[in-house]
Amino acid sequence: MDNKTVSIAIGSDHAGFEYKEMLKDFLKDFELKDFGAYSAESADYPDFAHPVSNAVEQGEFTLGILVCGSANGVAITANKHQGIRAAICWTEELAALARQHNNANVLCVPARFISQDEAKAITQKFIDTEFEGGRHATRVNKISC
Repeated sequence: MDNKTVSIAIGSDHAGFEYKEMLKDFLKDFELKDFGAYSAESADYPDFAHPVSNAVEQGEFTLGILVCGSANGVAITANKHQGIRAAICWTEELAALARQHNNANVLCVPARFISQDEAKAITQKFIDTEFEGGRHATRVNKISC
Protein backbone atom coordinates (compact mmCIF):
# COMPACT_ATOMS: atom_id res chain seq x y z
CA MET A 1 0.00 0.00 0.00
CA ASP A 2 1.13 3.54 -0.52
CA ASN A 3 0.18 6.91 0.84
CA LYS A 4 -2.02 7.60 -2.19
CA THR A 5 -4.34 4.65 -1.48
CA VAL A 6 -4.19 4.35 2.31
CA SER A 7 -6.19 6.49 4.68
CA ILE A 8 -5.68 6.13 8.41
CA ALA A 9 -7.87 6.75 11.45
CA ILE A 10 -5.77 7.20 14.59
CA GLY A 11 -6.57 7.48 18.27
CA SER A 12 -5.13 7.02 21.73
CA ASP A 13 -5.79 7.42 25.40
CA HIS A 14 -3.58 9.53 27.66
CA ALA A 15 -0.90 6.82 27.93
CA GLY A 16 -0.58 6.69 24.16
CA PHE A 17 -0.93 10.41 23.48
CA GLU A 18 2.79 11.15 23.00
CA TYR A 19 3.22 8.20 20.62
CA LYS A 20 0.06 9.12 18.71
CA GLU A 21 1.36 12.63 18.15
CA MET A 22 4.73 11.24 17.01
CA LEU A 23 3.00 8.79 14.64
CA LYS A 24 0.83 11.57 13.20
CA ASP A 25 4.00 13.42 12.25
CA PHE A 26 5.54 10.20 10.89
CA LEU A 27 2.42 9.60 8.77
CA LYS A 28 2.00 13.19 7.56
CA ASP A 29 1.99 12.12 3.90
CA PHE A 30 -1.11 9.95 4.40
CA GLU A 31 -4.73 11.00 4.62
CA LEU A 32 -5.11 10.92 8.39
CA LYS A 33 -7.81 11.75 10.92
CA ASP A 34 -7.11 12.09 14.63
CA PHE A 35 -9.98 10.86 16.82
CA GLY A 36 -8.29 11.96 20.07
CA ALA A 37 -7.22 12.08 22.82
CA TYR A 38 -6.08 15.61 22.35
CA SER A 39 -3.92 15.86 25.47
CA ALA A 40 -2.09 13.68 27.97
CA GLU A 41 -4.82 14.22 30.59
CA SER A 42 -6.44 11.04 31.85
CA ALA A 43 -8.89 9.65 29.28
CA ASP A 44 -10.89 6.47 28.75
CA TYR A 45 -9.59 4.37 25.84
CA PRO A 46 -13.05 3.24 24.61
CA ASP A 47 -13.89 6.89 23.88
CA PHE A 48 -11.25 6.80 21.12
CA ALA A 49 -11.16 3.13 20.15
CA HIS A 50 -14.84 3.03 19.20
CA PRO A 51 -14.76 6.05 16.83
CA VAL A 52 -11.58 4.80 15.12
CA SER A 53 -13.09 1.33 14.76
CA ASN A 54 -16.39 2.71 13.44
CA ALA A 55 -14.54 4.78 10.83
CA VAL A 56 -12.58 1.75 9.58
CA GLU A 57 -15.57 -0.58 9.79
CA GLN A 58 -17.71 1.81 7.74
CA GLY A 59 -15.01 2.14 5.07
CA GLU A 60 -14.23 5.80 5.73
CA PHE A 61 -10.57 4.84 6.34
CA THR A 62 -8.45 1.96 5.07
CA LEU A 63 -6.68 1.26 8.37
CA GLY A 64 -6.79 2.29 11.99
CA ILE A 65 -4.07 2.83 14.56
CA LEU A 66 -4.81 2.81 18.28
CA VAL A 67 -2.25 3.54 20.98
CA CYS A 68 -2.46 2.98 24.71
CA GLY A 69 -0.06 1.86 27.42
CA SER A 70 -0.34 -1.90 26.89
CA ALA A 71 -2.53 -1.85 23.76
CA ASN A 72 -4.81 -4.40 25.44
CA GLY A 73 -7.66 -2.01 26.23
CA VAL A 74 -7.86 -0.54 22.75
CA ALA A 75 -7.55 -3.97 21.12
CA ILE A 76 -10.31 -5.47 23.23
CA THR A 77 -12.56 -2.50 22.50
CA ALA A 78 -11.82 -2.43 18.77
CA ASN A 79 -12.42 -6.15 18.40
CA LYS A 80 -16.00 -5.74 19.67
CA HIS A 81 -16.74 -4.38 16.18
CA GLN A 82 -17.68 -7.11 13.67
CA GLY A 83 -15.68 -5.60 10.82
CA ILE A 84 -12.53 -4.98 12.82
CA ARG A 85 -9.53 -7.23 13.21
CA ALA A 86 -7.31 -5.39 15.67
CA ALA A 87 -3.86 -6.74 16.44
CA ILE A 88 -1.43 -5.81 19.20
CA CYS A 89 1.99 -5.63 17.58
CA TRP A 90 5.28 -5.05 19.37
CA THR A 91 7.58 -6.26 16.58
CA GLU A 92 7.68 -5.75 12.84
CA GLU A 93 7.25 -9.50 12.32
CA LEU A 94 4.00 -9.51 14.29
CA ALA A 95 2.76 -6.53 12.26
CA ALA A 96 3.55 -8.34 9.00
CA LEU A 97 1.87 -11.55 10.15
CA ALA A 98 -1.19 -9.68 11.41
CA ARG A 99 -1.67 -8.23 7.94
CA GLN A 100 -0.57 -11.29 5.89
CA HIS A 101 -2.46 -13.98 7.79
CA ASN A 102 -5.24 -12.17 9.69
CA ASN A 103 -6.02 -9.25 7.38
CA ALA A 104 -5.78 -7.02 10.45
CA ASN A 105 -7.15 -3.56 9.79
CA VAL A 106 -6.37 -1.88 13.12
CA LEU A 107 -2.87 -1.76 14.57
CA CYS A 108 -2.71 -1.53 18.37
CA VAL A 109 0.54 -0.07 19.67
CA PRO A 110 1.75 -0.69 23.26
CA ALA A 111 3.42 2.64 24.00
CA ARG A 112 4.83 1.61 27.37
CA PHE A 113 6.65 -1.40 25.95
CA ILE A 114 8.33 -0.24 22.73
CA SER A 115 10.46 2.71 21.67
CA GLN A 116 9.22 5.41 19.34
CA ASP A 117 11.55 4.13 16.63
CA GLU A 118 10.07 0.65 17.04
CA ALA A 119 6.56 2.11 16.86
CA LYS A 120 7.43 3.82 13.57
CA ALA A 121 8.93 0.66 12.08
CA ILE A 122 5.98 -1.48 13.20
CA THR A 123 3.51 1.04 11.80
CA GLN A 124 5.33 1.18 8.47
CA LYS A 125 5.42 -2.62 8.25
CA PHE A 126 1.70 -2.81 9.04
CA ILE A 127 0.88 -0.31 6.28
CA ASP A 128 3.22 -1.85 3.70
CA THR A 129 2.14 -5.47 4.16
CA GLU A 130 -0.72 -6.93 2.12
CA PHE A 131 -3.13 -9.70 3.08
CA GLU A 132 -2.09 -12.99 1.47
CA GLY A 133 -5.63 -14.33 1.04
CA GLY A 134 -5.89 -17.99 0.02
CA ARG A 135 -6.12 -20.36 2.98
CA HIS A 136 -5.90 -17.34 5.28
CA ALA A 137 -9.06 -15.84 3.76
CA THR A 138 -11.00 -18.98 4.66
CA ARG A 139 -9.88 -18.57 8.28
CA VAL A 140 -10.51 -14.83 8.43
CA ASN A 141 -14.02 -15.38 7.03
CA LYS A 142 -14.77 -17.58 10.07
CA ILE A 143 -13.96 -14.84 12.59
CA SER A 144 -17.18 -12.81 12.64
CA CYS A 145 -19.99 -14.06 14.89
